[in-house]
Amino acid sequence: MNAMILAAGRGERMRPLTDHCPKPLLTVGGKTLLDWHLERLAAAGFERVVINIAWLGAFIRRHLDHHAPPGLEIRLSDEGDQALETAGGIARALPLLGTEPFIVVNGDVWTDLDPASLPTAPEGLAHLVLTDNPVHHPDGDFWLAGDAVTSHGPGCRLTFTGIGCYRPELFAGVGREIAPLAPLLRRAGERRQLTGQYHGGEWHDIGTPARLAALDARLRAGRDPSADAP
Repeated sequence: MNAMILAAGRGERMRPLTDHCPKPLLTVGGKTLLDWHLERLAAAGFERVVINIAWLGAFIRRHLDHHAPPGLEIRLSDEGDQALETAGGIARALPLLGTEPFIVVNGDVWTDLDPASLPTAPEGLAHLVLTDNPVHHPDGDFWLAGDAVTSHGPGCRLTFTGIGCYRPELFAGVGREIAPLAPLLRRAGERRQLTGQYHGGEWHDIGTPARLAALDARLRAGRDPSADAP
């Protein structure tokens, strides 16, 4: 099974840190966010990882020349000067990902989730990992009833972690243009082709310099980042 790490975004909310460093190469707990993901994927048994690049992509190329985990085949999907957003970036990378289901991880999150916990083949078009809503995203994104994920339902919504397993068919009709992922997921949910799982462990959206600094301090001190996440 192949995997993809999304690493092409500009990281506007992380400026000025991302003015001269791509967001996935920001360091937390002594490692770059990208290295955390690559090491977890390699440990879970993945053999090929596709990484899309755009903003400061040359920095990621150079980093991988010296820091790629041994035995892991890494392929780059270069989007040029303009990132294509999530669905557009994945659609562009499909020739590298193959015809079987694959998992995708946002490059700007930190989590203790084992990638091997995701299904190798979702029942529908996609399978999402959802978690409790953080303070900065209190309204969540999707409902989870059993393993069914929908955009509407009773009770509280959960937050999409940016981690999921997708069938290539989900991206049918998406060309090499800027395209967000959320509309595709909502349509899949409406057609009952969207499943998911709950992750109650650690997950952090590194969306601001303050969140990055706080998580870095906790990891370096050996404290549990989930105990007092901002």
